[in-house]
Amino acid sequence: MIAVSSANPNLDDESESPRIISPFAQTTSTVQSTRGGKSGSRPLWVVSSLLLVLILAVVAYFILQYLDNPYRTLTPFPMDTYMSDYRSMTGVKFKADLKVANDLGQKDQTGRLMIFNIVNDSRPLPVLIPPKLGGIFFVKGQVYQASLEVGEGGLVYADTCDKE
Repeated sequence: MIAVSSANPNLDDESESPRIISPFAQTTSTVQSTRGGKSGSRPLWVVSSLLLVLILAVVAYFILQYLDNPYRTLTPFPMDTYMSDYRSMTGVKFKADLKVANDLGQKDQTGRLMIFNIVNDSRPLPVLIPPKLGGIFFVKGQVYQASLEVGEGGLVYADTCDKE
C-alpha cells in the first residue's frame, strides 16, 4: 500500500506535487560482505584446476603419440603403380599395413623373404626383411605396419616393421 501525502491538504495548487512514501520505509536490512564468501569457492577452484590439468595431460599424450609415429609422413604404398611400373617408384619410401601371407625363407647375410598382402588388397607383395629386423617373429595372418622402399629390380625392402 502506497500512501500519498501532501504538505498542503488543499491540492488545488498545481505547483505542489504529492509526496510518495514507500511502505518499506520503516524496515532496515544489512548486506553481508562478499569477502567472507571466498572460502566457499575455493573447492570449486581446486576441482576446476585439477580438471583442466587432466584435460591438458590427455591432449598432450595424444599429440605426442601422433608426433612419435614414424609412418605419419609417408604416403601409402601404391600397389597399382607398383604392378604397372615399379621403376618410377625406385628409391621412394612408403608406408603399408601388411598382412603376413607366407615365409619364403631366410639367408643369414641377405635377410628373410616374405610374402605379404596389403590390407584391403588381395594381391601378393614380396618383401625382403633385412637382418636388422630378424628378431621379429612373423605369424601368418598377423598385420604389421611397415615402411617400405622399392629397390633395384623392383624388390621391396622393409626399413621398419611394427606389429599393429
